Amino acid sequence: MCICVNCHYVDRCTTYHAVEDQHEQAHLTETPDFEATEPTINVNIRDRTDYIEMEWDVVGCLSFKKEQGKWAKLRPGELVPT
Repeated sequence: MCICVNCHYVDRCTTYHAVEDQHEQAHLTETPDFEATEPTINVNIRDRTDYIEMEWDVVGCLSFKKEQGKWAKLRPGELVPT
């Protein structure tokens, strides 16, 4: 699971913005202005019958500042990405 969903900076972060691009998801912001320090991203690749599935998760970041439920506060009623 991406740690970004519980990070204070999720709606400002250029790294999370790139993850949103990879997942073809709507952006929390179109103009991120926060550059994360040393983010670590796991990329899981799954070979499906008709396509290759790639899942990107930020699993570490020196800039991580815990704010439990931050993503959910920004997108009330939507399923939290896992």
